[in-house]
Amino acid sequence: MTTTSFTDDWTYRTPLGPFAAAGAEAVIATPVRLPHDALRDADRSAEAPSKGGTAYSPAGAYTYLKEFDVPAAWAGKVVRLEIQGAYRRAMVFLNDEFAGNRADGFARFFVDLTPFLRFGASNTLRIEVRSGEDSRWYAGAGLHRPVLLHVDEAVHIVPDGVRVTTVRVEHDQAVVEVATTVTNLGLTTAQVDVSTDVTGPDGARVEGDVTPVTLAPGRTSVVRQRLYVQQPELWRVDAPALYSAHTRLSDGSPGVVTTVGIRTVTVDPHKGLRINGEPVLLRGACVHSDNGPLGAASIARAEERRIQLLKDAGFNAIRAAHNPASPSMLDACDRLGMLVIDEAFDMWTRGKTNYDYAADFPQWWAADLESMVAKDVNHPSVIMYSIGNEIIEVGTPHGAAWARDLAEHVRALDPTRLVTNGVNAFLAVIDELADILAKDQGLNELMGDMGGGMNALSTSDAVTRRTAESSSVLDVLGLNYAEGRYTTDAELFPHRVLFGSETFPTQIGSLWPLVVDNPNVIGDFTWTGWDYLGEVGIGATAYAEDPGAVAALEREYPYLTAWSGDLDITGHRRPASYYREIVFGLRSEPYLAVLRPGRHGQTVTMQSPWAWSDSVSSWTWPGYEGAPVTVEIYADADEVALLLDGTEVARGAVGGVRPMLATLETVYTPGTLTAVAYTAGAETGRTSVSSATGPTRLTAAADRASIRGDDTDLAYVAIELRDAAGVLVTGADRAVRVTVAGAGLLAGLGSGNPKTAERFDADTRDTFDGRALAIVRPTGTGDITVTVSSAEDEIVLEIVAGTV
Repeated sequence: MTTTSFTDDWTYRTPLGPFAAAGAEAVIATPVRLPHDALRDADRSAEAPSKGGTAYSPAGAYTYLKEFDVPAAWAGKVVRLEIQGAYRRAMVFLNDEFAGNRADGFARFFVDLTPFLRFGASNTLRIEVRSGEDSRWYAGAGLHRPVLLHVDEAVHIVPDGVRVTTVRVEHDQAVVEVATTVTNLGLTTAQVDVSTDVTGPDGARVEGDVTPVTLAPGRTSVVRQRLYVQQPELWRVDAPALYSAHTRLSDGSPGVVTTVGIRTVTVDPHKGLRINGEPVLLRGACVHSDNGPLGAASIARAEERRIQLLKDAGFNAIRAAHNPASPSMLDACDRLGMLVIDEAFDMWTRGKTNYDYAADFPQWWAADLESMVAKDVNHPSVIMYSIGNEIIEVGTPHGAAWARDLAEHVRALDPTRLVTNGVNAFLAVIDELADILAKDQGLNELMGDMGGGMNALSTSDAVTRRTAESSSVLDVLGLNYAEGRYTTDAELFPHRVLFGSETFPTQIGSLWPLVVDNPNVIGDFTWTGWDYLGEVGIGATAYAEDPGAVAALEREYPYLTAWSGDLDITGHRRPASYYREIVFGLRSEPYLAVLRPGRHGQTVTMQSPWAWSDSVSSWTWPGYEGAPVTVEIYADADEVALLLDGTEVARGAVGGVRPMLATLETVYTPGTLTAVAYTAGAETGRTSVSSATGPTRLTAAADRASIRGDDTDLAYVAIELRDAAGVLVTGADRAVRVTVAGAGLLAGLGSGNPKTAERFDADTRDTFDGRALAIVRPTGTGDITVTVSSAEDEIVLEIVAGTV
């Protein structure tokens, strides 16, 4: 098997129908390197049909084109295209002949190009995609994940044909099965040997086997090899040891290298989740698929950076919301030690937007589950498959039948992993909600509080009755905003294991103790770990004093992001992230955040349970000297004190508004503000923030001075405003300009600002709270020069793009 990257030398343009062929030369085709999101650079507007759900982005239809030469020597070989993600309703044509299609924009699929190839000549590949009103959030459009080309001999290992399974783990050895699917598409019987060599984390060979197989023409066979790895290094979150299985045929072809981890996963309501027999609580983050300033493009370095920053923030698990994660993200999770719940669907037969996947589900669900499992099966990071999110029909008998079919299909494909579903109790009984509320006046009153109402409704008899069957088909039940069921389900369904598949970030202080104290509850997944494009402003704070203030959940244009992530779209940690870290018990020192003094005393008209306070960890507020300010201190303590330049200015108990949080009032005076935490009268920790002084300087730093020159790598340039002592200046934002020369280009320029009409493809951006982020993508190997400038400063950075 020969597999090559097929991401270079593409162009994209608007589609041309047969009647537009005469004017085709007038349509500009833009060169592009995949992965690519064509919709990111389209004009956003308040009139966009999907409004804030898709970040006010328009519908889009795009044609991707690639010319490539096919050697005459390929005659008799099998040539396939692997498309890891094409959003959406992709149609693949080779030399204007239809070759394949896929409805789901996140399904990885293969297209057999062999019948349509012109050998010894140039060939034209055309892929059509279109999107619009088919998602509840920003999903982008285009070939947003890599494309690969597979060229195989007639006798070959099929795509996804090597599967490595941990059979059992003993104290001194692991038993591993390697199942290899080999096919013969030739005209004569073939006899070949299948050899597998396993190398350990240090690269040394630890096991292997050679097995003969006879393949008649048209026959496909599975070759199973049981291997015994002595003294194995097990894959764990804190020590993600990886092995490699090198599988090849005796015909001399390159073969397949499969990266795997040796580990076991078990779950039960008494001992919870155990990996390799060790108990694990899931400190989870829900994550959408977009990469912020890159739009929906899934570039390997972007996925790796996101996982690393989430892990640094205290998470040990992600839930791919609400579509299968990219192969690059799973690779990063394997390497870095991040557990994964991979999710198949956001809807089944009942749609949520005008043109969504519900119309395709009845025809494609089985194939799309097969695609997800084939992609995930060798990744040790993947511990659960989710068959859906907030599926409306789970509260109906026929919806339960669908749940059973999906769960059993997944188990048939992969019996080694757990099956779950993210159930929203509110949606499960929405058709009888009026009757439920009429019978329960107390619940009716609670529904005015989104968080409290959804949780209270979840414990109703109607929800218990109507979700019992669909929940029974699962190994682990995911509950969205329904923590009220944690303890009641332990009594009503003593064999049920569950977790918070979506929870409000504001409630983690009370939710995490429920996870710790209830063995049937194995974790919590906040909405969300990383901010995302679309569903705009669900975590924003609205004030009555703002012009045109509205109390709706989604905010008005030009809102861009949901603003509900622990980390913003550039990867900067927001105050909620540090609060969560303290609640998890991973941070001993307190954390200090200040509500924006310009908002002090204003009336909050909308702050949803997804919204953290409108705060920043800063003590630099020019123009507000002497003004009142509200300070939040997060601490696992009884009491906190606030010191200004060593003098106490406020003191208070922890746990008023929410657990492990104290809110104190003072006035803004430049200096050093220190929060001191006390337990039983003894100091347990302190933290400080200082005011910036003197001139503000522009700073810029790349995350790495050397990167690969291929399609997988990026350089991230952090742009910040700081004083001479290095203190971040949050109150003097300014425009910065970024230019890139040499063997690279500016792939995206953004900030964490949730409300902006600025474009990611522009070379100028305003900083937000003193920060911006530039993303540089190599165009090949060589030197890259990045120039970052403002009206006052200019910085030049040098980055080297080298060979792989």
